[in-house]
Amino acid sequence: MNTTVDPQEIAQFAAIADAWWDPDGAFRPLHRLNPVRLRYIRDRLCAHFWLDAQAPKPLAGLRLIDIGCGGGLLCEPLTRMGATVTGIDAAAEGIAAAKAHAEEAGLAIDYRAVAAETLVAAGETFDAVISMEVLEHVSDVSAFLAACRDLTRPGGAMALSTLNRTPKSYLMAIVGAEYVLRWLPRGTHNWKKFIRPSELAALLRRQGLELVDLTGIEYSPLTDRFSAGPKLEVNYMAFAARP
Repeated sequence: MNTTVDPQEIAQFAAIADAWWDPDGAFRPLHRLNPVRLRYIRDRLCAHFWLDAQAPKPLAGLRLIDIGCGGGLLCEPLTRMGATVTGIDAAAEGIAAAKAHAEEAGLAIDYRAVAAETLVAAGETFDAVISMEVLEHVSDVSAFLAACRDLTRPGGAMALSTLNRTPKSYLMAIVGAEYVLRWLPRGTHNWKKFIRPSELAALLRRQGLELVDLTGIEYSPLTDRFSAGPKLEVNYMAFAARP
């Protein structure tokens, strides 16, 4: 079976899997990003499926899959929002950390150490596919998006996030985050694999998907906080629908 998993990338994340739930460890940026990502996912899914974003369980009734879920930083809060969540990752070490943390929290999440293509071959589909900070780590973005599409039921949706390929993203995501601030292990990102929004839009169209929204993620060094905004130069999120 063909797969979009990049073994080198997976080995890199597997080596630091025990740090997934340490808010000041190797995954500190994701912990800081999580509130912004979760608001975006919740609000976009609620708008798409005509749900109440302010309800106690706003995603109740939805079946979601988080591809590249790592230690479950998104899966757990999405489950608390009422969704039925499946989390998959090619790194078994990350899945082990996710399972242990979910069990400790008393949350029922279907975690599997498999590639997306395995679920496509099994004919599984979901109301929505979530894949945040994953596109820049796969071996073939077009094939990965095809798998995401196949896992999204007709009428369903997809929430993605990645990094733009700009001089600013090189300075902030690689020089700043990996070398100056040391938020991430050196070599976490390869700037050449970053994806411009126009490139992502074209790839989604080729898969028969409709790009509904692009929203930037901005970082303020003064407040040490991330926020959603119109600027797409570094990190950005995308929401797409399958007709």
